[in-house]
Amino acid sequence: MLGSQKTQTNIVVLVSGGGTNLQALIDAQNRGELANGKITCVIASRPDAYALERAAKNGIPTRILNRKEYADTVTYSRAVLEALQEENADLIVYAGFMTILDEMVSRAYPYRIMNVHPALIPSFCGKGFYGLKVHEAVLQSGVKLTGATVHFANEIVDGGAIILQKAVPVENGDTPEILQKRVMEQAEWKILPEAVRLFCEGRISIRDGRAYIDLQDDAVSSERTVEP
Repeated sequence: MLGSQKTQTNIVVLVSGGGTNLQALIDAQNRGELANGKITCVIASRPDAYALERAAKNGIPTRILNRKEYADTVTYSRAVLEALQEENADLIVYAGFMTILDEMVSRAYPYRIMNVHPALIPSFCGKGFYGLKVHEAVLQSGVKLTGATVHFANEIVDGGAIILQKAVPVENGDTPEILQKRVMEQAEWKILPEAVRLFCEGRISIRDGRAYIDLQDDAVSSERTVEP
């Protein structure tokens, strides 16, 4: 089983923008829903990220590693890796983190980096699918269901083991903005804190590159699935 054997699981959240998914994690933490997990640091790739204010309002330490101050992906990734090590990260969460890191980071933290993607992987994912672009593609395709996926991040964009998924309907008259809001409210903000909790409880295992959840006695909603 994955997870920390320590009394406290240190969670470091990486952000780039408004931090709505960070807020979902903070709210879950404040409700006591992250088991032994605690958000111990928020690292932003931009100094103007509103997520930094969300962290500050909740007494969470922050760091800024401005992507624009680094010459390339490798040097930036090295700085991020050093920061994660200094923060004694047990679990890393990409919460609207818009910078692709070198594989040195995922190799240093195998199955300890989570990302939330606003679609049902393997659909509408990979390089170029981020933010509103995902929802624009969903609407253009004509599919009737979309949703969100929490997965472990590795060197392949959106290619890591799937932990949880939740479906969300596409409705008549949807715009990318309306659909984005529905996916966040009905899926992302629910399954991201749950995936973090499951990790902190040591209830996720990896077999043949796939993530499996020990359901124990509580029921994980049938709307959420692990990778088939």
